[in-house]
Amino acid sequence: MKKKLLIIGLVWPEPKSSAAGSRMLQLVEQFQNQGYVITFSSAAKTSPNTYDLSSINVEKQPILLNDSSFDVFIKDLGPDAVLFDRFMTEEQYGWRVAEHCPDALRILDTEDFHGLRKAREEALKQNEVVSTAHLQNAITKREIASIYRCDLSLIISEAEMDILISQFKIDKSLLYYLPFLLDPISEDNIEKLPNFENRQHFITIGNFLHAPNYDAILYLKQTIWPLIRKQLPKTEIHIYGAYESQKVSQLNNKKEGFLIKGFAKDVNEVMQNAKVCLAPLRFGAGLKGKLIDAMQNGTPCVMTEIAAEGIFGELETNGFVNVDAEAFVEKVILLYNNSEIWEQKQQNGFEVLRKRFEKTEFESDFAKIIAELSNNLNAYRENNFIGQLLMHQSMQSSKYMSKWIEAKNR
Repeated sequence: MKKKLLIIGLVWPEPKSSAAGSRMLQLVEQFQNQGYVITFSSAAKTSPNTYDLSSINVEKQPILLNDSSFDVFIKDLGPDAVLFDRFMTEEQYGWRVAEHCPDALRILDTEDFHGLRKAREEALKQNEVVSTAHLQNAITKREIASIYRCDLSLIISEAEMDILISQFKIDKSLLYYLPFLLDPISEDNIEKLPNFENRQHFITIGNFLHAPNYDAILYLKQTIWPLIRKQLPKTEIHIYGAYESQKVSQLNNKKEGFLIKGFAKDVNEVMQNAKVCLAPLRFGAGLKGKLIDAMQNGTPCVMTEIAAEGIFGELETNGFVNVDAEAFVEKVILLYNNSEIWEQKQQNGFEVLRKRFEKTEFESDFAKIIAELSNNLNAYRENNFIGQLLMHQSMQSSKYMSKWIEAKNR
């Protein structure tokens, strides 16, 4: 009998809208390769950008929040493992899974360290350096509690692994580093990419609903782009992203070459047309999908340290990393005008993809850890006393709040 995996999504996967959507499909592929039959459930609404899960043999099951119908559903399904998409879904459904399928392996895909992103956002607002006080916010506490309640948490960035282990003293056995899992790029495909002379203008891309992306666009508009246009007056920046709102649309200014392009139907096409990708993110966490897209399409980048975090390891970057606005712009101009440097940075990007993100480097070890956990689950849980503590009824405020909401809604 084949093993069953239930994925509980915060949203339905939208790989063309966000890196999180692409990440989820990568995980689906990994578990299918391990022999799991997968059901994907979510309480969110679908959108025109929602991926057709049936095309990859994944069953789709809508669920409700704060409703005991989920209890009936999961008991009937009887999954061997449950994957929570971000800590918020574990808060909502983790206790129900533990009650009705206690022997199911519980896995948390953090997507990124939300508490770290919040800490950086607050520090930016206060014009302060991120401190321990910023890190110890309410979101961090909720997220780490979720990590302890699960048997394994997937961490996408080595930088976040280090923070969780060194600063928050989380046992390494509860965490597993699993970055983006990419197919290799063939030399033939690399040779077909447009060269330096056949590209023009700048690009940035990212879901407009994501707060770090919107802040980066404002920073571009108000600070970075005017400095670039002074030196490259005929260039344009093309800004792509899903869920364009009015506050985003009104930033469009053709005269300034600041063009809001909206949803990109084909990210590869628009990225290949651009000469340089800009990623001036001032807060955030996790890995930045825009940088992966840029490297896959041979587009060098100029980025902040936060944008570059977790991507390059000890390897050379596919561009330049700067925080200061004037230094950022200086490197933008250099990269845009110098074909030799541009081509070297492009090659750096291909090397980073090969050495750090090819899925074949991670598949066997990931399958091994999932199998070991599944076969020795009780022993693993005995070593996680804090997790047991947090599952005790005296600590389960989310459970009783959910029951109260359900009763109130009747």
